[in-house]
Amino acid sequence: MSVDERKIAERMLMLELKEIQKENWVNAEAQNGNLFLWDVALVVLNPTSLYHGAYLKAELKIPKDYPMSPPEFRFLRPLFHPNIYKDGKLCISILHQPGEDEMSGELASERWSAAQRIFTVLISILSLLDDAEVSSAANVDASVMLRKDPEGYKRIVKENVETSKRDIPAGFQMPTSMDNKPPPKEEEDDDFWCDSGDSDFGADSDEDMIFGRVFSACGSRWQAAD
Repeated sequence: MSVDERKIAERMLMLELKEIQKENWVNAEAQNGNLFLWDVALVVLNPTSLYHGAYLKAELKIPKDYPMSPPEFRFLRPLFHPNIYKDGKLCISILHQPGEDEMSGELASERWSAAQRIFTVLISILSLLDDAEVSSAANVDASVMLRKDPEGYKRIVKENVETSKRDIPAGFQMPTSMDNKPPPKEEEDDDFWCDSGDSDFGADSDEDMIFGRVFSACGSRWQAAD
């Protein structure tokens, strides 16, 4: 990767981080100023969600060739969920490398592409929490319990939620309602894009990318919430 390509990725990530920090359902910071490593917490504000009131800490690792390759996302506390591995990583197509996968049946449109952004990833993860795909489980125990003992599953999730609240930072004001509209489309910086050369980045609006795309959890499709 060239120095210019890294600078382009850093510029994009700086702009994305600033936009994401305007949202009240996520708390995000670059770890020690490193734009390729974010400390993230998802705040679940949907009152109908099993995870309502949760403060879910996570780590987001972003590759140096972003946005050509997807970031890595991992919850830092265990979450009992069919599509979350015991180490906190997720089984979700949007975080898989670009292109079709014949083994899983995932279409290229369901996986990562250079048109995706961090905002898209975080919104899709929030949606996945309550739209578990039990047929392609990362945690078989959670999948079985959700199908056979939903009340037991709910009890464990509630325990996870209460445990997550221990991670709420001192002085952080938990919001009470969610505004999950996409961030406004950024004005293009002519100098920035001149540096980057010809590119298709940003060809679709954020709204089209987030609310018009079908995501999937490990090959099983599910529709992102409107």
